[in-house]
Parts: sequence; C-alpha cells; structure tokens
Amino acid sequence: MSTDAIVLLKNDHKEIRRLFREFEQAGDDATKTKGRLVDRIIELLTVHTYIENEVMYPRVRELLPDLEDDVLESYEEHHVADVLVMELYGMKPDAERFDAKTTVLIENVRHHIEEEEEDWFPKVREGLGRKTLQEIGAEMEKARRKAPKKPSQPSALKKTVDAVLG
Repeated sequence: MSTDAIVLLKNDHKEIRRLFREFEQAGDDATKTKGRLVDRIIELLTVHTYIENEVMYPRVRELLPDLEDDVLESYEEHHVADVLVMELYGMKPDAERFDAKTTVLIENVRHHIEEEEEDWFPKVREGLGRKTLQEIGAEMEKARRKAPKKPSQPSALKKTVDAVLG
C-alpha cells in the first residue's frame, strides 16, 4: 500500500463521502441506521483530523511557507467540524436537531474535502514531491495507530478545547 500522504488522505475522504451518502439516503425513519452511520463518521473524522492536524499540516507549514494561509484555513475548518462532532457525539439519533446538525457537518466537511482535493493537494504535491509525501504518509500512518477514535478521548478533547479556546 502507498504511504503517499495525499493518497492516504484521499482514501479517507472516499470512505467519509460514502458514509455521508448512506446517511443522506437512509430515509426519515432510519433513526438507528443514521445513529450507527454518524458514530462511524465521528470516528473517521476524529482520526482523520487528528492525523492532518498532528502531521500533515505542521509539515506542510514548515516545508511550504507559501501555503500558510491555506493551512490556517484548514485548521479553522477542522475547528468547525470538531465542534459539530463533539455536539453530535453527545446527541441521541432521535433528537430533534440530530439530522440537521449532521447535515451541516456533511456540508462543511464536503466543502473542506473539495478545497483540499481541487486546490490544496495539487499545490502540496508540486511543492513537496513524491519522496517527501511518502515520508509524511509514513508519519501519518504511525499517528493513525495512536489517534483518538472518539471526541471524548484526551487527545481529541485537547484538540477540540484548543480549537474552542484558541
């Protein structure tokens, strides 16, 4: 399997998008299914934002200072997702605003994914090259193994608290 950082992130994006579609197609009365899908979405987003925040963004910021504004915007988009994820994590699937909050999360994350894949990733690939992206990908895979899977875990909570108070 490739350890190219961008390939790894795109694979995550593909799985996250698939779950979004399943949620949207579940139907109004599929409370249990939606709850299960949102649990999985929360887990994937918690891991994904962790490895981006801990490895990808700091390395790109260090190696490609021209992309500083893009990285800062991505941190802010993660902040919005983190807050929504934390709120959803504490909600029951039959709560009045569960579907609406999930829809807002989906819209925000889709926008973020599109910006990364269409604009940011090409700049990063051009600026860093294959070897560096593979090194970063290997670091990301190591971080993934210790990444929090729930927003209530200490390393995820710290990220969310930093986002809220930062």
